[in-house]
Amino acid sequence: MCRVLEVSRSGYYKWLKNRSNTPSDFEKRKQIILNLIKRLFHESLGTYGAPRIHKDLLAAGYKVSMRTVGRYMRELGLRAFPKTPYTATTDSDHAHPVYDNLLTQQFETEAPNKVWVSDITYIWTAEGWVYLATVLDLYSRKIVGWNMADHMRTDLPLVALKKAITARQPKAGLIHHSDRGFQYASSQYRENLDSIQASGSMSRTGNPYDNACAESFFATLKKEFVNPREFKTRKEAIERINWYIGHFYNEKRRHSRNNYLSPNQFERGEIELHEESLMSFLLARE
Repeated sequence: MCRVLEVSRSGYYKWLKNRSNTPSDFEKRKQIILNLIKRLFHESLGTYGAPRIHKDLLAAGYKVSMRTVGRYMRELGLRAFPKTPYTATTDSDHAHPVYDNLLTQQFETEAPNKVWVSDITYIWTAEGWVYLATVLDLYSRKIVGWNMADHMRTDLPLVALKKAITARQPKAGLIHHSDRGFQYASSQYRENLDSIQASGSMSRTGNPYDNACAESFFATLKKEFVNPREFKTRKEAIERINWYIGHFYNEKRRHSRNNYLSPNQFERGEIELHEESLMSFLLARE
């Protein structure tokens, strides 16, 4: 029959195998990877694109190219949230003294607690605005202190600074960089920097690039977590953003600057799976 129909024997058996609806080894492996990509994407709160998903797959022991991951994500209709514009909140119209710019856009440092950058942003809720102040360590991009409130008074960033000092116990010589907002130029804030022998540093007027790392974190927070959601109350926003920073961003979110390790993993100098359950999931699928 093969000779009459001019069909190869191998082609006939391939057709016969496909006819029986038995998936090939390639199809089985692809389905495992597709399921895993969907799981990783949703565990990242819809924030991971192909590069970070690719790193998670490699960490799980699956050798697959980033191009293939991108193609599979398109097949699944998965796409990370798009970027949104950043809006500055700095009020530098005050009579307080300001620091010189010591950072000068040098965003790399060789160890933790050498350079911290601080900033303030705002989040809308049905009850009105809630404000977030953060302190970020340039070494790992970890948020080492943060505070949220319904106001932008000096206490807002001051509490974040005190939390960072308590958690990190920095040695003398730390550079603390911020914008020229009145909160950071206040006597209370300066006194706390003096108490740990830190050197203050402030951005030039009207230059957002001087504090780009802090602003980059806020852009990530809003793109990945805030913009896709609606917060009914300030309390809800505070609780959920506290979770995002403490349990997701610092501990799990892969950062491209850290060779796709999370800030905590980078500081510990170790590589971990996205979750311990990840391998159990893969083994079960096998």
